[in-house]
Amino acid sequence: MTPRRSAARPVGRARDAGGDRAGQGGQRQHVFSDEPTSPDEHRTSRRGPAHVRDRRRRRLAVAAGVSLLALAATGCSGLGRTAVGPVTYTTEREAVIQVNSPSVRGCHRIAPAGAHEVENGTLVDVILYRTRDCTGRGTTYVPTRFSDVTAPGSGPWRSYSFVH
Repeated sequence: MTPRRSAARPVGRARDAGGDRAGQGGQRQHVFSDEPTSPDEHRTSRRGPAHVRDRRRRRLAVAAGVSLLALAATGCSGLGRTAVGPVTYTTEREAVIQVNSPSVRGCHRIAPAGAHEVENGTLVDVILYRTRDCTGRGTTYVPTRFSDVTAPGSGPWRSYSFVH
């Protein structure tokens, strides 16, 4: 940010009311000057070009950090979260179906014929249902990295949901 200059004040080094340089007595009149007071002033001045570049870098770094934080926060929210890994099931007709990284939300229907074998390869536990809408009794809990097979004479699983 560049300093503002007042039109009523002379531009130059700060001088007191008696014309002497500021700091040698008298009252000071604060005026910003473009003239260096020492040979090293431009290198150490907070108004120099290096300071402007540093400030821009800092602002860019803060903006990048805030955007990464926002992305991380949305990634951890429940919106669009998936169960990392496959859910594999074998239907009554012996077809093997694999669903990769399904959403952890909602009810997932299994093929119309149902499944008699389910392998949970995800990082989230699964509940298997004998109904198409993830309701009713006779549920089966399948932990992460486990599988389950229906008992002879029992009906097939027709849907599943995740424990989250």
